[in-house]
Amino acid sequence: MVLESGTHLGPYEIVAPLGAGGMGEVYRARDSRLGREVAIKVLPESFSKDPDRLRRFEQEARAASKLNHPNIVTVHDFGTYEDAPYAVQELLEGETLRERLRTGALPASKAVEYGIQVARGLAATHEKGIVHRDLKPENLFLTSDDRLKILDFGLAKLAAAEGPAAEQNGLPAATQATAAGIVMGTLGYMSPEQVRGQTVDQRGDIFALGAILYEMLSGANAFKRGSSADTMSAILKEDPPELPNDSKVPPALDRIVRRCLEKQPNQRFQDTSDVAFALEALSGTATHLVDAAVQTRPSSRLTQRLVPALALVAAVAIGALAGHRFFRSEAPQPKFSAVSFRRGTVFNARFSPDGNSIYYAAAWDGNPIDIYVAGRDDPGARSLGVSGDPLLAVSRKGELAILNHAQYLYQFSYVGTLALLPPSGGSPRELLENVREADFAPDGETLAVVRAERGKNVLEYPAGHILYETPGWISYMRISPDGNRVAF
Repeated sequence: MVLESGTHLGPYEIVAPLGAGGMGEVYRARDSRLGREVAIKVLPESFSKDPDRLRRFEQEARAASKLNHPNIVTVHDFGTYEDAPYAVQELLEGETLRERLRTGALPASKAVEYGIQVARGLAATHEKGIVHRDLKPENLFLTSDDRLKILDFGLAKLAAAEGPAAEQNGLPAATQATAAGIVMGTLGYMSPEQVRGQTVDQRGDIFALGAILYEMLSGANAFKRGSSADTMSAILKEDPPELPNDSKVPPALDRIVRRCLEKQPNQRFQDTSDVAFALEALSGTATHLVDAAVQTRPSSRLTQRLVPALALVAAVAIGALAGHRFFRSEAPQPKFSAVSFRRGTVFNARFSPDGNSIYYAAAWDGNPIDIYVAGRDDPGARSLGVSGDPLLAVSRKGELAILNHAQYLYQFSYVGTLALLPPSGGSPRELLENVREADFAPDGETLAVVRAERGKNVLEYPAGHILYETPGWISYMRISPDGNRVAF
């Protein structure tokens, strides 16, 4: 069905055609009620007689209309014109990510920026029980003000829901959208489980996001080969090629991409909010770290060891600059002396209450993270025997706050069970689950914590009393010396 200019679909007047795709034809139209321009997607009459296409079109309109997020195209309305269903959505001015990528790879900072927006939009869809299943550069639109919008939920699957959860989401329970063994999606961005025709959940979208991040950074698809069969084989069996040496991609960003692209779903990020957190942690420093990292790009193994050191050097430099700027005459310049001399990564360090000892968490010589105590003037260090447990804080009474059963997220970030450890080591006493950070109040007992809850970061002080929560990132949380404020 071709609609002429001036055709009315209820209150909408067709202005001009915009394009056509596998799921319908798109027109610019004017909403006579609100005096605004909109985009109308119309399913061709011949397609509307196909039950499968009709179901997918209606599902897209229904799924997208339930979503309200700045990184998802807004669906205003849907209806039928001469037996042809149509959906009314916001009119977007700009270009697709595919069109942007025709000129080549993007700068790392821009890829991170777009990646955050995709992850945030996906997190909103997943929270509603919707899995996109066809994420690709063609379905990501960059508006004229550089905001990214996720399009085309034509293959979206509403996750089956029962009872109260379905009512809270405001979505009907839905059966499996495709039969087992039927492959649907776009090759090159499909997860291994999708290629196999298995059930796909939000981790399939995370794989597609990893493939898109890789393509933004390299200018090439991670798995595309000469034939569909070879492409599917690469998705199932091959790791993506190394990013070019001149791609100016920080190793930390490379690790995020590769974790998204793990073959096994349980080895990827488990939630798109976590992908957004990881990318946001990079976004504030990405430009400077890229410049530093690209000057001399060492081997990947050495790079993995050097990145934490680079981050630590950056933190020390920032601290020194702040001290020079704000306390020029009041404070002496800090002096530094080495305490550890082994090869590996130091994750966190704290003074003992008397200031004569230093507790720190480190992973030395390829071994798991452990907690050590060393004297200020003694190069030796003693392990406290809590392998795998990161250090969070040390109280004025000498107790250590650590993470038991810690799970590595990314960079320096872990999540686990908050536990208290005696200063000389021993058996930790567990207190609270799903904790990322903790700090002691001046009384040596009260704790402030950052917890990971339902895709959000929650700041509690004291533990159990929520001060602040955000879908964004909370880090470096500290209680003030008088115990009345929390900085983060």
